[in-house]
Amino acid sequence: MEAKKKLRCPIGVPAGIIAALIGLTGVVLNIITFNWFQLMISFALLLLAMPFVRITMMIHSANDRLDELESKPGKEA
Repeated sequence: MEAKKKLRCPIGVPAGIIAALIGLTGVVLNIITFNWFQLMISFALLLLAMPFVRITMMIHSANDRLDELESKPGKEA
């Protein structure tokens, strides 16, 4: 039987991707309709969501590497 992996923030990456897509859609639609105030808000959402996804993915990969190192017996740093 395989050992269960720890559940790590299951909503972080998909939520960030959805927020980035909403921001991108808002930017495109507000450029078409010439709505400058909402364009700024959509652009701000896009600029906040993209680094959030990257940081969340980096944390997940770092935790996976740490778990891999911890699971190897006899290899102490």
